[in-house]
Amino acid sequence: MTVENGQFVIQNQSVLALCEEFGTPLYVYDGDKIEEKANALKDAFKGVKMKIKYACKANTNISILKLMHTLGVDIDVVSPQEMAVALKAGFNPSQITYTSSGVSFDEIEVSINNDVLANIDNLPTLIKFGEKYGNSVPVLIRIRPNVEGGGNLKISTGHKESKFGIAIEYKEQILEIAKKYNLNIVGIHQHTGSDIKDGKTFVEVARVIFDFAMSFPDLKYIDFGGGFKVAYKDGDSVTDMVDLGEKISASFQDFCKKYGRELELWFEPGKFLVSESGFLFGNVNVVKENPTKTLLGLNTGLNHLIRPMMYDAFHDVVNVSKPNAAVNEVYDVVGYICETDDIAKNRELAKTDEGDIICIKNAGAYGFTMASNYNGRFKPAEILIYKNKVHLIRKRETLVDILANQILVEL
Repeated sequence: MTVENGQFVIQNQSVLALCEEFGTPLYVYDGDKIEEKANALKDAFKGVKMKIKYACKANTNISILKLMHTLGVDIDVVSPQEMAVALKAGFNPSQITYTSSGVSFDEIEVSINNDVLANIDNLPTLIKFGEKYGNSVPVLIRIRPNVEGGGNLKISTGHKESKFGIAIEYKEQILEIAKKYNLNIVGIHQHTGSDIKDGKTFVEVARVIFDFAMSFPDLKYIDFGGGFKVAYKDGDSVTDMVDLGEKISASFQDFCKKYGRELELWFEPGKFLVSESGFLFGNVNVVKENPTKTLLGLNTGLNHLIRPMMYDAFHDVVNVSKPNAAVNEVYDVVGYICETDDIAKNRELAKTDEGDIICIKNAGAYGFTMASNYNGRFKPAEILIYKNKVHLIRKRETLVDILANQILVEL
């Protein structure tokens, strides 16, 4: 989003005009930014056979998934429902990986029945898989490497206290199960966490996983998950993709030589691909003076973007109605939900009036996908702009949607 001719624009599209046409709250995604991020990741690992598996839990809109498919990106899903949407978006089963997390075995069966590669994260499920399928179906196994990484403990998944993956200490048990059922283990997977700031964590994980993988003779894939850090404000450190690509590629090539053949290197970025593409726009309902601070109350809140309240996440905010304001003031930006609903605290913005439109940046990941109808509020519309063309990709909800599955009983 830039300022051109005195107004904020996304791909030459006036932000205020979009808000006028589609209303607020409104999610807008810059498809060209998604393409830019996908190409950056491909370029960083062009020296090896690397495949991007978009972690679609970050943003599951079917048109975003279709864009990923168009860009040559594969997909990682975490539920049968995401799997169904991915298939409908045009992905072939061979392009989908199903990463389970403590699910019932019937979900694994859904994956297999759809010819989708299942990623198993615990020993009891691995045993059930062996009992039912033996070596007739390939399987991926998720390992917990006991390496901590991530910007918040809630999104740190590789440490020794995490619920995710099979603890690396259980290698012998995995090998016993694999031998007993003649399992066709084709890949080793791990995911350390999100918002990993430097490549050191990935390098440490690589050392652990490559050593672990040597015990499995029939591998085709090594999956490092995601977690690349994106910038939320000026001066933020981000993952140096060029440096990471060089280090991990060299390490992976050395591993493949020792292993005896070339494998595929997989990454599962979610936030990295879509976060910076997304903007959430809301109107200022009220400018509320308090003795110690001034609040800007928006017509959106934690029901549409829960990250600030759930993760203490920082999101930059901008008054897009005042691109060239001469006077700035400090505000707390809050939502309209009947609960503490802070979006941004102590932020310097252009002097703001009721009716102005506020933009919340970096809202492309874990925004709409974690949205709810809390307080009975409608979910917003979603817009995708790609190659300067505006697409409505989700209609704003109505009361019909909220009542659709409810049943009024006679009491």
